[in-house]
Amino acid sequence: MTRITATAKTEFRIALRNRWVAMSIAMMTLFALVLSAAGSSAVGTIGADRLSVVVASLTSLAVYLVPLVALLMSFDAIAGEVERGTLPLLLTYPASRPELLLGKLLAHLAILTLAVAIGYGIAAVAALAVDADAVAGLSSLWRLMWSSVLLGATFLGIGYAISALARRSSGAAGMAIGLWLGLIVLYDLGLLAAIIADNGGYFTTKVFPAALLANPADAFRLYNLAASQATSAAAGVSGAANTIPVWASLTSILLWPIAAFAIAIAAFRKVTP
Repeated sequence: MTRITATAKTEFRIALRNRWVAMSIAMMTLFALVLSAAGSSAVGTIGADRLSVVVASLTSLAVYLVPLVALLMSFDAIAGEVERGTLPLLLTYPASRPELLLGKLLAHLAILTLAVAIGYGIAAVAALAVDADAVAGLSSLWRLMWSSVLLGATFLGIGYAISALARRSSGAAGMAIGLWLGLIVLYDLGLLAAIIADNGGYFTTKVFPAALLANPADAFRLYNLAASQATSAAAGVSGAANTIPVWASLTSILLWPIAAFAIAIAAFRKVTP
């Protein structure tokens, strides 16, 4: 445990100098403020408090932003060590490869948690300042916060796996962006096209719910929209959020970080100095 903590502290100090840290905090803060200001327009329409509307909007934002920030922080975690020639030195430490990777995960996850807490916290303060009834949405905001951290952990693990497989930062960056586009953007478009072609058949009733749960981003969105009092303020899979059991989406977002980290460890074990 001491070796993991020492690695995490070192990686945290290094990551704080990374421009992606400042950019991630700035992006979360900026978008939270914008969504908090825009949330007032829908409050009277859907009959929910301001914070619940903001949470529904933040859920849709987090699906895109949290995975992107996580991948930007992790894509060169191993490839960067290989290119700088520091991997052989790193592997001489008494910590094992899983311990080294876990230390990196804890450091990056702490930074991601900081960005999420600042962004969501500002949105909550802004909502509570103008709407006393917004306190009703605090439970949904808390749910969104810790599930966002789990979503980030999933994509940090995926980023480490990509970094180990690519072994060059440029290649890892390209793979990370391609995977983000595939899972976050193109995946849902493909499902939508399949639903239209299926016209209410087997795919729509049987395959589609399982396909949503198989994607960590969609499972995250389903879980949070199911708890929101303002699902009508969110588009996309809001209808599915009312049909897929909450326990199913919760199970998906709990298992994905473990699976992603296991894949990352397996990929890191194959990297030679």
